[in-house]
Amino acid sequence: MITFGTGGWRAVIGDEFTKANIQLLAKALSNKMKEEKIETKGIVLGYDRRFLSKEAMRWAAQVFAAEGITAYLINKSSPTPLIMFYVMKYDYPYGMMITASHNPAIYNGVKVFTAGGRDADEKQTNAIENYAKAVKQEEIKELEYEEAVRTGQIREIYPLNEYLDNIIDAVDMRAIRQRGLKIALDPMYGVSETSLKTILLTARCEVDTIHERHDTLFGGKLPSPSAATLKALRNRVVERGYDLGIATDGDADRIGIIDDKGRFLHPNEILVLLYYYLVKYKGWRGPVVRNLATTHMLDKVAQRFGEQCYEVPVGFKHISAKMNETDAIIGGESSGGLTVRGHINGKDGIYAATLLVEMIAVTNKKLSEIIEDIEEECGSIYMEERDYKFTLEKKEAIYTTLMAEQKLPELPYPIEKISYKDGSKVYFKNGGWVICRFSGTEPLLRIFCEMPTLEEAAKICEIYETFLNL
Repeated sequence: MITFGTGGWRAVIGDEFTKANIQLLAKALSNKMKEEKIETKGIVLGYDRRFLSKEAMRWAAQVFAAEGITAYLINKSSPTPLIMFYVMKYDYPYGMMITASHNPAIYNGVKVFTAGGRDADEKQTNAIENYAKAVKQEEIKELEYEEAVRTGQIREIYPLNEYLDNIIDAVDMRAIRQRGLKIALDPMYGVSETSLKTILLTARCEVDTIHERHDTLFGGKLPSPSAATLKALRNRVVERGYDLGIATDGDADRIGIIDDKGRFLHPNEILVLLYYYLVKYKGWRGPVVRNLATTHMLDKVAQRFGEQCYEVPVGFKHISAKMNETDAIIGGESSGGLTVRGHINGKDGIYAATLLVEMIAVTNKKLSEIIEDIEEECGSIYMEERDYKFTLEKKEAIYTTLMAEQKLPELPYPIEKISYKDGSKVYFKNGGWVICRFSGTEPLLRIFCEMPTLEEAAKICEIYETFLNL
């Protein structure tokens, strides 16, 4: 069964991630394209370094070719933002990336992009699921790969230079060149090394890379940048006195940062830093967009500069749609994905990392110093995050309590309002908040709480743990 979550379709390799399901998905999307009468425009496909990613891209392409739809294959493992960029630049109606992003190594999956290089929204993914349900196995045909290449139904491309030049043209390379920055990179065995190294070396940075080899097991760790997974990068930054440590997740649409003091910067802090920089130092004007599990510090920065912060449900498709609607400067989420006005319509860890390097160069300040400036100007707020695994029965019980019956624990602070737009979110009158929601990409219940002190945030999480018997 093909079921899309907030970050595409993801499944365990050999269980639901199989050749049969990959080709079922390709057939479903082919039927959708034909009904929309856009099959002559073709489709762009890419893949990351996960096990079976390249093969899965080819399996899908063979079905598109058999359906008379030209498949443009990016023929080296590539960052997800590259596929989004190419779909946007050349006005393709759809793109497909074989990746499970930051999921464990036993997973793989597919992200689908629509016109403009945007993440397929819920309406689109629901439609694809319905097309898949209607496909009969005997209807799925495939063209031999070599034959499809010979006839031009499959065309191999590698547009990395166009993507990199687009980023290089968008940032102040002159300012970066003048600083002689020393930067450590951790691609987490994923696909970002070539892109980031090319950009940074072009800007005359000194670059030191770890975990660059191809390892489909990602070194035995989650390919997700966090304080726990970036200890080696932190040590490298501290021991060698680097200005910055940059990590990306498996498909390079999200980043993790180690600052000059060796501190892991939460994705929330990265978002705040970049919004503050673009408004204060680059003179951009406009609102910011975040999801409802992302820091309200963005609201404080927006207010400081007379701008507005918009809140949307989890899922980057909601971020990009709201940015497009409001002409926002930047949009992002606490999981590490963000995008900036004028770039692609989705997450791009490579561009975000380059912009952070530009920020250090232009301000002539260390990241830790800029964070201090923001807290002085806008105040501070502290977040506690907790994840919980559950059985199916437990999930149903939690859902009934929080969403169906809309119950809350006894909370020690006055409540301003409650939202059930995506999970259960309580807004407190002191500016704090707490949300409980099920992950759309992993079998987890997530609790995020942000309060004036870290102790208060931890206390609220513990109250929910007791209330839900977690």
